[in-house]
Amino acid sequence: MRNERTSEEVALGIRRRVFEHAIRNNGGYLSQACSAGEQLAWLYNEELKMGEPTLPPVPKPFGGVPSADNPGYHTGAGYNGPAAPDYDRLFIAPAHYALVAYATLIEVGRMAPEGLEMFNKDGSSVEMIGAEHSPGMEVHNGTLGIGLSTAAGLAWGRSRRGEAGRTWVFMSDGEVQEGQTWEAVQACAHHGIDNLYAIMDVNAQQCDGAMDTVMEVGDIRQKFLTFGAACVEIDGHDLDAMRQAVREPHEGRPLIILAHTNPFHTMSILEERFPRLHYVRFKSEDERARMNASIARDLGVDPVDYVH
Repeated sequence: MRNERTSEEVALGIRRRVFEHAIRNNGGYLSQACSAGEQLAWLYNEELKMGEPTLPPVPKPFGGVPSADNPGYHTGAGYNGPAAPDYDRLFIAPAHYALVAYATLIEVGRMAPEGLEMFNKDGSSVEMIGAEHSPGMEVHNGTLGIGLSTAAGLAWGRSRRGEAGRTWVFMSDGEVQEGQTWEAVQACAHHGIDNLYAIMDVNAQQCDGAMDTVMEVGDIRQKFLTFGAACVEIDGHDLDAMRQAVREPHEGRPLIILAHTNPFHTMSILEERFPRLHYVRFKSEDERARMNASIARDLGVDPVDYVH
């Protein structure tokens, strides 16, 4: 399944959709759309080999947890297509990027726009913090630092079965503050797991503010290399850099792409909120109106009509 639009167009569409949602709903994960737009557009629009969705365009309500009494339970991975041996699998490790991930699914035609209207509503599977039943999600990862190790286990199993499909992880840099991330890389190096790929949104932000104010992490690339991964640093808004980075040789090692990004890229007014950018809820109607006008101008669209 391939979108006829360019990945640049998809990235812009993601940001416009998240912007509209945030203005209408008095808040949203705007900075994640700023930093991750190109990465998710590139993955879904170009890089990932996925089949047609196996779930309906408009997401079903929450169907309960898996159990013997709930045989119809399913994860949200069906929006990424079937889990066939030759197809790639994707884990969204930072579940708070869910709004941006849903917008991506819509922009590439895997989910209906109506799905976003169900966002964070009681009884909906379109969760604010994506869970295993949410569109595009297969497991619930946090951000708790478990995304890379979850994917590593799957990748190892797939390689032992001789499956050609790759296992991908979309990560955020806050995860390098979690020890399990480094255990996963070390295990991959030990077992020679090289069908595991990750792209990390390195925007230097986390829920409590700037990364360095919570815990300094130093030279992330050197750490990944030391723990046994192949690691490439790029400009995370440069699609050509992503296309080149994925070609990095990494036999016997996982490949980690560090995509350095700007958390107010294309929405310059968000710099006013720096460093508290995790979830932008407007402090007043005046601020909401100013952000509406400013971001609309940056994104080349009309300001959003909303009920005051």
